[in-house]
Formats: sequence, C-alpha cells, structure tokens
Amino acid sequence: MSGILYFVPTPVGNLEDMTFRAIKTLKEVDYILCEDTRTSGILLKHYEISKPLKSYHLHNEHQATEKVIGDLKNGQNIAIITDAGTPGISDPGYLLAKAGSDHDIEMICLPGATALIPALVVSGLPNNEFLFAGFLPPKKGRQTKLKQLAEEKKTIVLYESPHKINTTLEQIKEFFGEETKASLSREISKKFEETKRGTINELIEFSKSKTLKGEIVLIVNNFLK
Repeated sequence: MSGILYFVPTPVGNLEDMTFRAIKTLKEVDYILCEDTRTSGILLKHYEISKPLKSYHLHNEHQATEKVIGDLKNGQNIAIITDAGTPGISDPGYLLAKAGSDHDIEMICLPGATALIPALVVSGLPNNEFLFAGFLPPKKGRQTKLKQLAEEKKTIVLYESPHKINTTLEQIKEFFGEETKASLSREISKKFEETKRGTINELIEFSKSKTLKGEIVLIVNNFLK
C-alpha cells in the first residue's frame, strides 16, 4: 500500500503561524523534503521535530522526484515543506504533485500560511475575483506578460523581490497607466510588516524613498475608478 504525500505550509514570518496539524504531521511522517536543510532545521528544532530532512529544491527536483515517488510506493509517508509558505505556490512542489497524480499517490495539502491572501485582504482592492500571477518573467516574455495582465479586469497579485521592485513598479505604470490602484505589502507576519496603498505613482514614490527589504506582494487593479 502506497504512502501519503503531505504538502505542509510553514510560516512566512512569525513562527507562531505554524498550525497544530502541521506540527503533528511533520512529527509522524518518515521524512521531510525541504528547500534548505539549515532553514528548515531551525523550524524543526523550534517545534522539537526530529525527522530526517532531505533537500528538494529548484535545482534538484527533477532528479529527486523519481526517488520520492518510489519511496511513497513502498509505503513511506513523506512531507514537503518550503522555506516559507505553501509548497507549490511560486516554490518547489508542482513537479512532485504532478508525479503524485500520475502515479495515483494519495496527496493531502494542509491549509496554512501563504503571503498572497493576507496581502490581498488588507489591500482594500476587490478580492471577489483575482488573478495570481506569481513572479513576472525575469527578462524574456516580461513585456508580453505585462501587456496581457494590463487587459485583466480582475485584481492581480504579483510577487517581487526588493532589488527589482522599483523597475517592476515603473513597468506597471507604463503598461497599466499612472492612475492604476495598487497595494504593496512586505515582511508579512514579521516584526516590520508594512502595507502601502495608493496609485502606482504613489507606490513608486514610496518605494524610491526607502530601501525595501523582504519579499514583496503587489496587488494591482487598473479598472477600479
């Protein structure tokens, strides 16, 4: 009988965002897949979880997936976590979920921490319908993607890194228009959590006035008047 593959969300900031069920699951599986054993080791130590950690990240997931599927078929229960948030959401996990589906492996994703929902809720922008676009392409296809997103009538959710945020805001202004309504959230669930709301011009001014740190979530809507 095959084992179960668990997708377990981990805190995006505050360690107290870990759920009781997530802790229990990690304590019961045979081993845990993670992006960085050092980062995940801190989390496991905090919750007194003593299970083997195995690396599973963007650079080895193709090779590692076959071994994991084999272990699951042999009856082992396995959890996958990432450095922060829910596996598979702009983080490793999709390839394993696809392979699990292809091999009829039982898969369970626990509800839990993710950066996009808190940022969307506090943005003050319509959230009855939204499009999660993750990270924009780094270079090739970036302008094409921005043109496509500019036609969307739904609120758009984007992830961005601090060193690219100014460029991305300027590009959103170029393709969406300077009256575009937006919200920028950073350091979600951490000590210096911050959200700035306004037009894209106001966010550009805000971003250039200080050095932003931490992963950033952008919420954009250019059809809201």
